[in-house]
Order: sequence, then C-alpha cells, then structure tokens
Amino acid sequence: MPSLQCIVVTPEATVRDTPAEFVALTLFDGEIGIAPGHTPLIGRLGCGEMRITQDEKTDRYYVEGGFVEVAGNVVSVLTNRAAPADSLDEAVAQEHLTAAQSKPAHTPELMAIRDRAVTAGRAQLRVVRRAR
Repeated sequence: MPSLQCIVVTPEATVRDTPAEFVALTLFDGEIGIAPGHTPLIGRLGCGEMRITQDEKTDRYYVEGGFVEVAGNVVSVLTNRAAPADSLDEAVAQEHLTAAQSKPAHTPELMAIRDRAVTAGRAQLRVVRRAR
C-alpha cells in the first residue's frame, strides 16, 4: 500500500519526518484529510489539531498557523508551532485563554490581535482535551 511522507517543520526545527497512512489538519476555514494519491495543494493552516496515522496508531499535535503543501505523496507542514498534544497542560492552556480574553481591544488592530490569541487559546484547549 502506498504511503505518505509527512514532514513537519517549525522555525526552530524539524519536528517530525515520518511515513504516514493518513494526515488530518486544521485549515483556517475547516479541516482536511490527506491520504496517499491526494491531489496537489497548498493550504493555509489555522490553529488546531494535526493527526498523523500510521500502523493503526494516531499521533496528535497542536499546530499554530502556517501552510501545508501536498506534492506527490509528500505532505509538508510549515508552522509557527507544533507541539505533541500529550505534552500540553490543560491548566496552562486555560491560563493562556484567560489572558488572551483579557487583552485590551480598544482599536481595530488590538481587537485583531486579541481575537487571534483567543482563537489560538481555544484551539489549544480543544486539542488538550481531545488528547486525554
């Protein structure tokens, strides 16, 4: 059976370079599933969960923005942050969300910054809770 090669890169390091049977990612406007033979694409990532399935085992990660490219059977994920879901702490994620919600938002720019932080905080909390 053909498989994918999933490469996850952050500005600091290559987080993952592994074969996969299936990859699911959160895009800015929904979720996408990628299987071998998927059509080529470039997509903008949102904040949320990435699942990499291989040999009936699924590894979950929290990703924060970036891009995904599918070319051939290679899935390249370029993201600001990729953290294994089981390494995240629910209390810390809740603190980040609370801090984001209390940010000042009295100008359009500050409102946009706050909204992005709240979106990221909620997504991280969702990923933590699903990983339990």
